[in-house]
Amino acid sequence: MVEVTDAAPLGTGTSPTAPAPTILGALRESGAVFRPVKAELRANLLARLAAGEPTLPGIVGFEDTVLPEVERALIAGHDLVLLGERGQGKTRLIRTLVGLLDEWTPVLVGSELNEHPLAPISVWARRQIAAHGDDTPVGWLHRSDRFGEKLATPDTSVGDLIGDVDPIKVAEGRTLGDPETVHYGLVPRTNRGIFSINELPDLAERIQVALLNVLEERDIQIRGYRVRLPLDLLLVASANPEDYTNRGRIITPLKDRFGAEVRTHYPIELADEIRLLHQEAHTGWLSADGLDAPIVPEHLVEIVARFTRLVRESSHVDQRSGVSARFAIAGLETIAASAVRRAAVAGESRPVARVVDLPSVIPASRGKVEFADAGSDPDDERELEVLEHLLRQATAQTFRARCGGLDLTGLQEHFTGGEVVESGDLVPAAALLGQLGTIPRLAELLGRVGVPEGEQSAEQAAAAVEFALEGLYLTRRLAKDTDGARTVYGA
Repeated sequence: MVEVTDAAPLGTGTSPTAPAPTILGALRESGAVFRPVKAELRANLLARLAAGEPTLPGIVGFEDTVLPEVERALIAGHDLVLLGERGQGKTRLIRTLVGLLDEWTPVLVGSELNEHPLAPISVWARRQIAAHGDDTPVGWLHRSDRFGEKLATPDTSVGDLIGDVDPIKVAEGRTLGDPETVHYGLVPRTNRGIFSINELPDLAERIQVALLNVLEERDIQIRGYRVRLPLDLLLVASANPEDYTNRGRIITPLKDRFGAEVRTHYPIELADEIRLLHQEAHTGWLSADGLDAPIVPEHLVEIVARFTRLVRESSHVDQRSGVSARFAIAGLETIAASAVRRAAVAGESRPVARVVDLPSVIPASRGKVEFADAGSDPDDERELEVLEHLLRQATAQTFRARCGGLDLTGLQEHFTGGEVVESGDLVPAAALLGQLGTIPRLAELLGRVGVPEGEQSAEQAAAAVEFALEGLYLTRRLAKDTDGARTVYGA
């Protein structure tokens, strides 16, 4: 049994209090030195590697494939592109990079560019230091505020990313040639941090050109201004292979300026798929007054994981589109919601998901799958049949893996006299178990499905027994009749 709860935030732990504000002179006396972002990332990454700590905690299934490539890129000081199908964790990985930054870093108070007091880059910052000297005020910026991102869309402008002339500043009396009339865009405002561009190929090619200087010369150009800003940042982009080659493209000069291109993938091992579900599925908040948090037994988590993998491998599914990890996460959350609904109707205090909740995954998942043979008039019934068949196949595989060799003849013999067992998504655990009486080898069955000895409740027993009944049906040792919300097992 596993109780699925909300996953903890990654890479952005916050210290209770920021360091006290100070002044430039005190910062110098403390021995502080300026360290570029990429040097900061490299040092913190190498320290984690040397200590044997996870470098990017919370990233599942990439330990031996993607993460070593990302680590090498960071150590080399390269900007990078993550290339992979939807739902492979590209954005999660990018956001987790923030955890490799120093928790707090000094900045000049009032700087739009997060300038380090010991390495100012703007006219405004140099003027501040010239005016106030060692009394120039210094504040502290948390690493969670040193991350910026932009979803690339066709309407994104150079002004959004780089900056543009601010007419209000011009109206205040500044001349058009004054660099301080510039309103900085997202990229320079993330100076001394990490900036992410998601789905980079969707960015218009003329806008991609504006990033060339950022990646190579590390400066920006705005409407012919002589604005020389040596930006200090790590630029990370994500792209889908389909978009990369067909719907849009990354222009060749921009691809050449990225130091590394890293291919991501879906979890290779079933165990990683299951770990990802435990980490990402949010079901703890589904509980309400009078109800405990729902439990999704381990065998149902495994079924959802196997189902996801079978859908990805199916010849009926468009492999270029992929099947996102969100497909499995939404499915598991839907199963938990079905258990909560039954508990509310039937008066159970602890919602526990059962096999009878599995069909709810199908309607919840259809919008997340693109079928290869879907034309202008897709066959909805055929798509449902494909998903239902794959779900039965995943259930059968899980039954064989968990209950192979387990003697279930005692349970099967209950039906030899013509008895039946009726279940359904609103049938409570007590009603299901009451139809069976004493169940032979129940403790062993509970152990096979992963229920610890101290947690063997009636709801857990009902979930295990129903799984066994479904397994006997799928291995053709029992019959099953399904009519809407009613399911009847018999000889």
